[in-house]
Amino acid sequence: MEHRDAELKKELDATLHARRDLGEEYDSALVDSFLEKVEQRVDGAVDRRVRRQLAEQQMVVARGARSPQSPDSWGERFGFGMVSLILAIPLSAIGAVNAGIPGLLITWVGIVGVNAVHAWHGFPRFLRREKDSDWEE
Repeated sequence: MEHRDAELKKELDATLHARRDLGEEYDSALVDSFLEKVEQRVDGAVDRRVRRQLAEQQMVVARGARSPQSPDSWGERFGFGMVSLILAIPLSAIGAVNAGIPGLLITWVGIVGVNAVHAWHGFPRFLRREKDSDWEE
């Protein structure tokens, strides 16, 4: 993970250096290029997580157990929050550079909204009463 973070930081540094060298007229292209790399990184992480969860579910089903419950651990929520804060830095810069204060506000409304939806999605699990055994109805 640290290797990937260092790689992304190098990409951001290179993008900022290129902006200084090329000037403001290339801002859009540089931002698009950097966001494409971030998107590829996020897509790769999501793909790995989905493949791992599918493999785990297939193992549980193959063993004849009940269907697995989706784990919503504290670590997953913490990780999601950290990733959103890390991505908030370049997104805030992009919003502020391109649209000023309104762009920055819209960016943060989006970040808060995504985190709120993620938190709300996990909340109903705590309200459900899980059956103690398969015999209860």
